[in-house]
Amino acid sequence: MATFDDFLKLDIRVGKIIEAEEFKNAKKPAYKLKLDFGSELGIKKSSAQITENYKIEDLIGRQVLAVVNFPPRQIADFMSEVLVLGTYSKSGVVLIKPDIDVEIGDKLG
Repeated sequence: MATFDDFLKLDIRVGKIIEAEEFKNAKKPAYKLKLDFGSELGIKKSSAQITENYKIEDLIGRQVLAVVNFPPRQIADFMSEVLVLGTYSKSGVVLIKPDIDVEIGDKLG
C-alpha cells in the first residue's frame, strides 16, 4: 500500500499544451504533446493515449496536470519527459485539469 510520504515524492504540476501532433510510430493511437510548465521547468514532451476523446486542435492551450519528476521514458522513437494525468473512462482517457485557469507550473497540493 502506498503511504502519504510516497505521494509527497510526486511532483505534479500544471502545464499548458502548446503543441500536439499525431504519434504515428506509437503502438496504440496517441499524440505527441509539448507542454509549457513555466520558467522553472520550461517546455517538456509527453506521449498521451488520448485520441478517443480529443482532437489535436482542441488540445492547444488546455491546462493539464502532469507528473514532472519521473525519469524520461522512451516510447517508440520519442522520449516522453512527463506523465500527463487522466482517468480511464468508458469513452477513453479523460485529462485531469484545474477547473479554472491557474499559473502554469503551479504544484498540486
